[in-house]
Amino acid sequence: MKTWNAKTEETDRQWFIVDASGLRLGRLATHVANILRGKNLPTFTPNQDAGGFVVVINSDKIEMTGNKWNTKKYYRHSRFFGSLKEKSAEIMRQDNSQFIIEDAVKGMLPVNKLSKTLITKLKVYPGAEHPHAAQKPQAYTVKVKNK
Repeated sequence: MKTWNAKTEETDRQWFIVDASGLRLGRLATHVANILRGKNLPTFTPNQDAGGFVVVINSDKIEMTGNKWNTKKYYRHSRFFGSLKEKSAEIMRQDNSQFIIEDAVKGMLPVNKLSKTLITKLKVYPGAEHPHAAQKPQAYTVKVKNK
């Protein structure tokens, strides 16, 4: 009996659309990372890109628990001395709400060469409009236990 492995070129890519309004950041990121890797499919292979595309809309309406909007910090630097900059999650949501979701999903993907190609299949938009209507994305509902 031979072992079957999924091949990247043979996979049928599906497009999913996720509405992020009212959802918690971590819960949303785990579901999106699983779709990008293809863990929701019976043909999941860890070393192949067999997942689908994900379009996340309403990224500016994402929620965080507790006081994380003020205490969670996002850092960036340019390798020069004294160039470390920090922004709180609240300021980052006002400036670039897409980055919050992209960063959370990127943290849930494995650290290898494959994750660079997986993160390119994630499309995040701050409003309800997106330019991917031609791909006919299916609505994906994130299961929320208790708020």
